[in-house]
Amino acid sequence: MKNMNREIELLKASYRLKRREIRERMADFAAIRRDGNDARLFEELVYCIFTAGASARMGEVSVERVRRLLRRGSHEQLMEALVGAHRFPRARSGYIVTTRSWLRKDCGMRLHEKLASFGRDREARRDYFARTPGIKGIGYKEGSHYLRNIGYRGYAILDKHILRSLHELRVIDQPNPPTTRTKYLAIEARMKGFAEDIGIDFDELDLLFWSNKTGVILK
Repeated sequence: MKNMNREIELLKASYRLKRREIRERMADFAAIRRDGNDARLFEELVYCIFTAGASARMGEVSVERVRRLLRRGSHEQLMEALVGAHRFPRARSGYIVTTRSWLRKDCGMRLHEKLASFGRDREARRDYFARTPGIKGIGYKEGSHYLRNIGYRGYAILDKHILRSLHELRVIDQPNPPTTRTKYLAIEARMKGFAEDIGIDFDELDLLFWSNKTGVILK
């Protein structure tokens, strides 16, 4: 117990050092939502498609490669642009084309309007991205990642860094990725309870864990 109390005090000390930078990053996310630019919202979705099974840096580089192709680029054009930038150029370019086609059919690519249509139903908003067959490459982790990156709060991004942090602090028994919606929500609920217990904002705790493991505060 003494060692655990020390770990929590170290976490709080780290938060005090990084709080300003973390809140600036959260403000950046909120600005994207306020802007309501549908093209930007789709670009952020593509970024999250790229980061799944890869890295944040790879996602950023990949978005730079395909940005001019996001509206009308073919599968072949997107794939060629991703060669050398992403581990899975064929698969990820296919995900973009399929997802774009679905969003055109479902909401005319009016993502700001679609997101707002869920009102206060946080889970329905995430379920739309995580469970809709026409949206490819987005599960609960990346659905949470996307919504956080565009200014929605209250979603845990349970990647390996967050899970390891929760395990080390004995919030969860094992750092294994959740394989079902129920398991994801259960871990998320534990993390929320932990954040409340130690007095650190839940969304800021997510970025704190990630930065403590990686050394950077990225999106």
